[in-house]
Amino acid sequence: MKTAVDAYFTENNLKKTGNTQLYVKAAVLLTVATGLYLTLLLVSMPVWAGILGSALLGLTLACIGFNVMHDACHGSFSTNNKVNDAFGLTLNALGGNAFIWKQKHNIVHHTYTNVDGMDDDIAKSPVMRHCHTQKWVPMHRIQHIYIPLVYAISSVAWVFIFDFIKYLSSKVYTTPLQSMKFSDHLTFWGSKLLYIIFYVCIPVYFVGWGSWAIGFVTMHIVLGFTLAIVFQLAHVVEETTFETVSGESTQIENEWAIHQIKTTANFSKDVKVISWMVGGLNYQIEHHLFPRISHVHYPAISNIVAQKCKEFGLPYNNLPTMRNAIVSHFRFIRALGMKPVPVPVSN
Repeated sequence: MKTAVDAYFTENNLKKTGNTQLYVKAAVLLTVATGLYLTLLLVSMPVWAGILGSALLGLTLACIGFNVMHDACHGSFSTNNKVNDAFGLTLNALGGNAFIWKQKHNIVHHTYTNVDGMDDDIAKSPVMRHCHTQKWVPMHRIQHIYIPLVYAISSVAWVFIFDFIKYLSSKVYTTPLQSMKFSDHLTFWGSKLLYIIFYVCIPVYFVGWGSWAIGFVTMHIVLGFTLAIVFQLAHVVEETTFETVSGESTQIENEWAIHQIKTTANFSKDVKVISWMVGGLNYQIEHHLFPRISHVHYPAISNIVAQKCKEFGLPYNNLPTMRNAIVSHFRFIRALGMKPVPVPVSN
């Protein structure tokens, strides 16, 4: 598969990193976000318009995360690592931290995808039960009802709670966090302070506490839900598989590439609007196999990947629409919420 994909880039004389299409998209999204932010601060408007503008800002910030930050932090935005590092800091502008995210996502999640006990993305117990090996508690019976609320508060929890837990514990779930340089510590605290200034202090000064609170909550509900649902549809659906590790052993049965194929799923591949907005994360199989290739190339290489999966007798999990993926996700979450039936032990 790798040979065939490499041949595609060689034959078409293409770089695996971003192109003009990606750079134009990044410029559009960053301009729209800045424009919405300034409009909400400086233009007097009715409450409904402020709520709508805040929701659009949240959606735009999510799109920046999908399209700009994600490629940059994977090193696929540009051939220049300094450019990647600079655009990776868009995550800090969203309230997160690029240093911690690269280890949580690039190293842990992309190595141990859907591995219970290792993958921080499915480590939400007891609030959510993501796979059958996780402990069941009675409230899981209604988790399919309350998880939209969990998704809605996920970004604000990420900004104000989860980043600090990882930073202070020096751990990403069960994996030790790599040593941080002085500049990394400075960036962490400096960007968190700037977030408070730009997302709390300045808005409160211009519009007051009440309008700020409504706008801030609206922005984070849209931002959090959008980020969460897109990443959930890629891995936590009926079509994907899960593994588990316990104790000190972190070895799993399949080789890495086969594991990535079985634990990921694509959705809405043929819907260009969705592909544009989610930064190719609907091509999750291609992304997990080739994380250092920019998402703008995923539609082109997806046929190669699908063909090779068929050739080697591997599944290619592809849900045709976003609706199919959402239904599969909530059906799977609901099934996991049912009380497990004890398996009788034979003598």
